[in-house]
Amino acid sequence: MGFVKVGSVGDLKPGVMKGVLAGGKPVLLVNLDGKYFAIGNVCTHMACALSEGKLKEGKVQCPCHGSVFDVKTGSFVNGPATKSEPSYEVKTEGNEVLVDV
Repeated sequence: MGFVKVGSVGDLKPGVMKGVLAGGKPVLLVNLDGKYFAIGNVCTHMACALSEGKLKEGKVQCPCHGSVFDVKTGSFVNGPATKSEPSYEVKTEGNEVLVDV
């Protein structure tokens, strides 16, 4: 599908994450110190929304069962999940934040 606009640069402050739809896919968009990252927003364990979880030190913890994922790579850090999240390339053009889905 290619790059899809998911928001504007001012929408997401550093240290904040939110769930967005990018080309119909649920994506977790994260701003870490002014750099954007995007991974799947559906936990690979029991399909809970990661955007409802906690962001700490570049990792997101699922609100349902505590699985932890690296927001830069989508890799699972701690279970019960055993599969990583898909990771998507993010870029900014002007004031727009775009995700490659």
